Amino acid sequence: MLSGMPGVTSVPEIKKEIRDQKVPLYNVVLLDDDQHTYEYVVEMLEKLFACGETDAWNHAVEVDTTGRTVVMTCELAQAEFGRDQIHAYGADWRMPNSKGSMSAVVEPASFSL
Repeated sequence: MLSGMPGVTSVPEIKKEIRDQKVPLYNVVLLDDDQHTYEYVVEMLEKLFACGETDAWNHAVEVDTTGRTVVMTCELAQAEFGRDQIHAYGADWRMPNSKGSMSAVVEPASFSL
């Protein structure tokens, strides 16, 4: 309430409507192949996604044994950027038959924040 102003008894409240907005999240999924070594996967994940060595190794084991591993969950633009970084990383110099980068896909995550 304002005082000292004639005829003004109260100030209308301005209410902000707060909505719970769910942001759709996406997984960056690294796909297995036989043209890249575990060392390549570890090196790539450390450089591109700031993974620690142990986490990167665990991703390498998972992609090798299950055919895929989720390396990051985030909003769409960041997920597409992460996938593109994987695709641009290049061949594994340790393997003569490695002709290019590993493959990755972006897929909707099963949950949202």
